[in-house]
Amino acid sequence: MNRQFKGKTAEFLARMYMRLLGFSIVAQNYVTGRGTTAGEIDFIAKRGKMLVFVEVKERRTLRDAAYSITPLQRQRILRGARSFVRHNQQFTHYDMRFDAILVALPFRIQHIPNAWTA
Repeated sequence: MNRQFKGKTAEFLARMYMRLLGFSIVAQNYVTGRGTTAGEIDFIAKRGKMLVFVEVKERRTLRDAAYSITPLQRQRILRGARSFVRHNQQFTHYDMRFDAILVALPFRIQHIPNAWTA
């Protein structure tokens, strides 16, 4: 499997996992800005008044996936989350959380709720 296919497969599995937990998917592959300051969020889910910004990482092992989320990437996701809420006023009063979903194919998944804070 090539890298892009693995990444898309991991994102699909992560979205299905969140749906099983009762979340609905609000947006996927949300991008704000362009260039080096761009923020990209793999997908955004909601349940009740909780809005969850999810970063999905696929690597050979779950440990490798966990270590691949850099501080710079977390900052970009945070910027993307702020932009998303600014442009989608209906979510202004929602609680926000940043989760990581780690995937090691063929099928190992680890969900880390509140993986980092704003």
